[in-house]
Amino acid sequence: MTDPFRNCFVTKTKEEEENESILWQRYQNLVSSFPKEQGWGFENYICNYQSFWYADKHCQAVLAVQDHFKARSSDIILATNPKAGATWIKALLFATVTRSKYPIYNHPLLSQNSHFLVPFLEIGLYNNRIPDLETLPSPRLFGTHISYTSLPQSMIDSGCRIVYLCRNPKDVFVSMWHFKNKMRERLSKIPLSIMEAFERFCNGVTHFGPFWDHVLGYWTASLERPQNVLFIKYEELKADPVVQLKRVAQFVGYPFTSEEEKEGLVDEILRLCSFENLSSLEVNKTGEAPMGKFKNEAFFRKGKVGDWDNYFTSEMIERLDKITEQKFHGYDLKL
Repeated sequence: MTDPFRNCFVTKTKEEEENESILWQRYQNLVSSFPKEQGWGFENYICNYQSFWYADKHCQAVLAVQDHFKARSSDIILATNPKAGATWIKALLFATVTRSKYPIYNHPLLSQNSHFLVPFLEIGLYNNRIPDLETLPSPRLFGTHISYTSLPQSMIDSGCRIVYLCRNPKDVFVSMWHFKNKMRERLSKIPLSIMEAFERFCNGVTHFGPFWDHVLGYWTASLERPQNVLFIKYEELKADPVVQLKRVAQFVGYPFTSEEEKEGLVDEILRLCSFENLSSLEVNKTGEAPMGKFKNEAFFRKGKVGDWDNYFTSEMIERLDKITEQKFHGYDLKL
C-alpha cells in the first residue's frame, strides 16, 4: 500500500521553507526554556509544558499542532496515554470505519502497521514540518497522546469525535518500562531499572504524563461532553470486545447493521485486529516503526491484563494504589 499521507507533504517554495524553518526555530527556543527532567528512552531529558511532560521534539510538535491543526466535525481522534493500547484501538477503528472500502482478506492492516494507517499528530505528522492535512478525504483518523487540556482548540470547537482508551496504571507502567528499555538498547544506552522507572512514574515524570492527570482530563470531558468524547477501558475491551467495538462504532457514526452482525463482520474485524494476528504479521515482526528509532515488533509484547503482577512488589502495589486512590478521589472512576 502506498503512503496515504504522501500528498500532505508537497514540495514548498524556498520562501515557504524559510518561513517554516523560522517557525520551528521559534518552537525550539520556547521548548528550551521549559522545566526539564531526565528522560526515559531516546531523549536525554523531557520538558514540562502546560503541566505535562514531553520529549523536546514532541513538545515542539504539540505547539505546532495547537497552532496549525484544523479539525473537521467528521474527524475521529483516538487518544491514549502511552502504552494504553493505541496500536489495538487504531487497528479496530481503522478496520471499522473503512470496512466498506477494504475486504478483510486483502486488508491494509495485513501489510501496514496501524500507526502508519492512523498516525499520531504530534509524533508522526508534525515532525519538524507542517503537513497539509486538508488534502485528506473525510473521515480523517488521527492518534494522539496529547492531554485533553492541551488539545488544539479546533478539536473542541469542531465537535469532532474523540475516543479515549484508558488502561490500568500498573500495566501501563510495566509496558512503558519494557518499551523504553527497548529504545535504550537500540541506542546502546544502559537499561533503566524498574525501581528508577517506577519512582519517575509515581512522581508523574513520564512521557505525556502525569498518567492520572491525563486520564482525568478525558474522563471529565466524557462526562461534560458525552456526544463528543467516549471513555473506554482497555480491560473492558479485552473482556467483551464485541459489545465494546459496537459501542465505539456507534459513537463515531459507523454503527454495524443487523445484517453485518449476522454475517459475522464484527467477529471478522476482531480476529483481524487481534493481538495474535497482528503480532504474527511480517510487517509487525520486521518492519520499521513509522516514528523511527525502533521496529514495529516493539508495539507487541503481551497485550495481557494483569501482567503487572509478575513485576510488582507488595510495596509497589500499595504505593501506586494509594496514589491512584488519592488522584481519583471524588471522580467516581475505578481502574
